Amino acid sequence: MPVYVQHEVLGKVQDVFNADALWQAPGLALFSRRPLLRDLLERSPREQRGRAATRCFSHVTLVLPQDEVDDDRHLTRGARVRDLAQSLAALHQKDFGDLLGGDEVRYHVLGSDDLDPGEVQVKFGHAVYLPAPGEQVQYTVTASRDSAIWQQVCAIYPNQRLTLVGLDAANATFAAPGWPFGLDAGLLLVNDGPGAPLELQVRPKDSFECRFDAANGYYVLRGKGASAQRLLLKISRAGAGAAARAQPAPAASAAPVMPSAQPQRSPAVWKSRSATPPAADLTAMPLAASSLVARPAPPTELDATYAPVARHRITLAALAMPRLSRYRETGAQALEVGLNAQLLPSAPGKDSVIRFAVDDADELHAITPAGRQRIAVPSQFAPLDNASIRLLAVQQQLAERYSALLLLPDGPSQPAASGTRLTFGRGMPSLGALRVLDTPQFVRQGDGAPAASADRLGLSRNAFSWEASSDGLRIARLSPTQALYHLDEQLALVAQIEAATQEQPYVIPPGHHLVAGHYVLRFDA
Repeated sequence: MPVYVQHEVLGKVQDVFNADALWQAPGLALFSRRPLLRDLLERSPREQRGRAATRCFSHVTLVLPQDEVDDDRHLTRGARVRDLAQSLAALHQKDFGDLLGGDEVRYHVLGSDDLDPGEVQVKFGHAVYLPAPGEQVQYTVTASRDSAIWQQVCAIYPNQRLTLVGLDAANATFAAPGWPFGLDAGLLLVNDGPGAPLELQVRPKDSFECRFDAANGYYVLRGKGASAQRLLLKISRAGAGAAARAQPAPAASAAPVMPSAQPQRSPAVWKSRSATPPAADLTAMPLAASSLVARPAPPTELDATYAPVARHRITLAALAMPRLSRYRETGAQALEVGLNAQLLPSAPGKDSVIRFAVDDADELHAITPAGRQRIAVPSQFAPLDNASIRLLAVQQQLAERYSALLLLPDGPSQPAASGTRLTFGRGMPSLGALRVLDTPQFVRQGDGAPAASADRLGLSRNAFSWEASSDGLRIARLSPTQALYHLDEQLALVAQIEAATQEQPYVIPPGHHLVAGHYVLRFDA
């Protein structure tokens, strides 16, 4: 395999800012010392014919001890670093001018805490490129182990043809955080110009697998074997509003873009208890904001040729993440939901493979063992193999109360017997197993105040009554402050349910959804 990155550590130099001392040793001392920069460039030409060099490398990165670089910045505002780069570029041009082929000589000087005093690292090669002043980034590359926390790997410029991503920046162009494939393996990115897609090649061949996941818009790098580790790599075109992947199909930008702010209303505080049932409701309820009047859906005609006992079920299809700023006066600072290895909602903790949090500024974050990162909606995550978690944006009528819908791929469900009217709410046992947030572990309170059940943020003690039937789920709104929404099979808003009584119930057809508090319930007939 070709050497894409030449990396050497020069022998100890008394003055690391002395360009002549780094370039070439004087006289016969050349044969008694480790080779210096001129010798390294001469021994590793860019192109050669037979034994004769025809072109040399022109972009070189130097790494000096960090203390030396810091002292120079403090005492001379970085003048010695600039002089070193300019002097080495002049020596390079003087000694190799006939082998440059019109290439511009560029030097870049960095600092590192890993070097001992007097040591200097040199880096050049086919996959080492230094951008020209003012050159714009063409692609940005980010990496993730869990599809939630993305870390910067590098930028790629229009004239940067080869980029090698690997374990460390000494043996590759750039190090990828969390690289699991060892020191000798790398991923080569080949950029043949604006009109050609970015090409990815595994080096050495077959050292790991690389495939493009079109559904999620990133590359999946996976080692060999059943328990092989994986790394996700996202390549985004820079400078576009909806940044495109390095593939013909569009991709989401690596930078989160938050949805536009929705009009805010002052939230209600915890309500005081009294003897009457309505006032005893301690739900933190924002003021009703929608004027959309619900109309009962027409009953669905079913084929009655053969009618065994109906097996209705109600499934928790998604969690509605609240717009927490509406409940700021309750002291709630954040609501955090964890998903366990089965991707079921659980209290946030070490057993969570991924967590989602919304704070009192209505910002959404994903949290994994790799860290915490702000996210946009819509978003999609794959914390485990063959698993997908989606976070959907909500429509305008719901956006005053909710930040996003967290879809549950296999949410819990409970049977719903026909002919029985039951009540769903914070204080009711009906469908209690679906109220997965009914503990204080999901809410963080400010000023050390004891946390209350997360269900108090938007769910009444008696929210609605329901009855399963052959034509759908018959809903009657019980609390005047309880917001109820009807969503279709695709989770698009049908109506806000307001005028629904036991005498004239609102019917949710099979396959449709009902939103109450944090819960998006699907009626399965």
